[in-house]
Amino acid sequence: MSISAERKAEVIKTNATKTGDTGSPEVQVAILTERITNLTEHFKTHVKDNHSRRGLLKLVSQRRQLLDYVRQSDEPRYKTLIEKLGIRR
Repeated sequence: MSISAERKAEVIKTNATKTGDTGSPEVQVAILTERITNLTEHFKTHVKDNHSRRGLLKLVSQRRQLLDYVRQSDEPRYKTLIEKLGIRR
């Protein structure tokens, strides 16, 4: 369910705004999106895994809060982020 260190480093590298950037909202949203995608695939085979489903809902909520923050602070940055990650909204 969690992402590997190599994949996480790759996601950080592609979404970082500057070198060494791990805490910007763009990077955080990208990591959460990767984890959400992995959990969604997990639920295709493990339909009754309700404990992980609760974790998925928490991840989606956290991502939503970060996206709302980005949209509130900088609308064009928000639009490019959701377009880049392929998030419906």
